[in-house]
Amino acid sequence: MVPIVYTFIFSFNDSQKSNITWRGFTLDKWLNVCNVQNGAVCEAFGNSLIIGAVATVAATALGTMIAIAIVRYRFRFRSGVSLLLFLPMATPEVVLGAGLAAQFLSVGVPKDMVTIILAHTMFCISFVVVTVKARVAGLDPALEEAGRDLYGSPGQVFLRITFPLLLPGILAAALLSFALSFDDFIITNFNSGAVTTFPKYIYISASRGIPAEANVVASAVFILALVIVVSAQVSAAARAKRLAKSG
Repeated sequence: MVPIVYTFIFSFNDSQKSNITWRGFTLDKWLNVCNVQNGAVCEAFGNSLIIGAVATVAATALGTMIAIAIVRYRFRFRSGVSLLLFLPMATPEVVLGAGLAAQFLSVGVPKDMVTIILAHTMFCISFVVVTVKARVAGLDPALEEAGRDLYGSPGQVFLRITFPLLLPGILAAALLSFALSFDDFIITNFNSGAVTTFPKYIYISASRGIPAEANVVASAVFILALVIVVSAQVSAAARAKRLAKSG
């Protein structure tokens, strides 16, 4: 926790060019976070949010469909498909990044935000499949059969029974995908071109001293994530308590 505490404390540092030594307390960095380097910090942060959101939606949709297909259906090369989906999780990021960069170069695709989104979607799909697959495997098929016995169409059964039961796993996979995409540097650095994301901005700035404004953004993201986790835990505990009382 020491690096996190250091980042939070030095987000209030009255620094100028470098944010290595403590010069005094100030709230100016929090109130004017986008003023440094003509808004470079906020631009990089915005790029990371856009890339993470688009890659998460694409990876979650594709990964959920793949997980359902692998668990529920029998088809040729099913084991091979499962193996291929797990390979990106076991492959070093430097290999994935270099391989994707070579592929984009060979087909003449310019490196920009689109190539970053494609790269992030590719490696996030594996994590989505693993997460949702466990949820699908634990789903009782009798519930869907009951829906069909009540004359529900395949679409109605999926929307009213299957999807609500899979939703916790899908949300968990989406949050994991967004965290992985937002935090990624190695694959992004290979395939970003001139586009700067927040991790890339931190890396570039590290040689001359990370500005306090970057610490502000990092601290705000950490606090937001902490609030989400605590809120989810409190909500789950309250729901369990209500169910226990009603039972």
